[in-house]
Amino acid sequence: MIDIIVQGGAVLWAIMLLSVLAAAIVIERYLYFGRIRTDEDKLFQRIKSAIAKRHFDEALAICDSSPSPFSSLLKAGIEYRNRAPYERKEILKDTAAQEVPRLERRIGALGTIAHISPLLGLLGTVTGNIRAFGVLGRFGSISDPSVLAKGISEALITTAAGLIVAIPATILYNMLTSRVNALVTRMENQVNELTLLLGGAS
Repeated sequence: MIDIIVQGGAVLWAIMLLSVLAAAIVIERYLYFGRIRTDEDKLFQRIKSAIAKRHFDEALAICDSSPSPFSSLLKAGIEYRNRAPYERKEILKDTAAQEVPRLERRIGALGTIAHISPLLGLLGTVTGNIRAFGVLGRFGSISDPSVLAKGISEALITTAAGLIVAIPATILYNMLTSRVNALVTRMENQVNELTLLLGGAS
């Protein structure tokens, strides 16, 4: 293993660093999504019941006890319930828009890693071949094939490493992006539903 890392050179070290960053991003995002995951239907029913009784402080307390983008949206709607309907809807839209960057945090970096990892592998291929054929061009013929093989080995190792990092990073990037898009769509639907709910309770 150590020999492979040594043969891969600086480019392989860069790819390995990117793999660690990608793993850290994926773990952090899944932990975050797990932390904000709530039973939205159950939470909404509790809030709806409290609002119907005009127990707004209770509704706010329920929001605080279940932190999530959805509860933040509910909390903003309840706090600004006395505003005009169109103002309240704009406030809810702004609150939803503020939650989106939190949901997308670091996912763009994962996409960048997925794109540049194979390019770094290609760079390792080029530099490895340059080294290998540079040796061959300098000496014309060489008695020790391992000298030539070392450069070619670097080329192959970095290409493989780049693909090994890029393939799962791309898959996970698409999975996380789909999850964020689903959450954003739900939040947009919740803006309309919450506007109607608060309009009837005002």
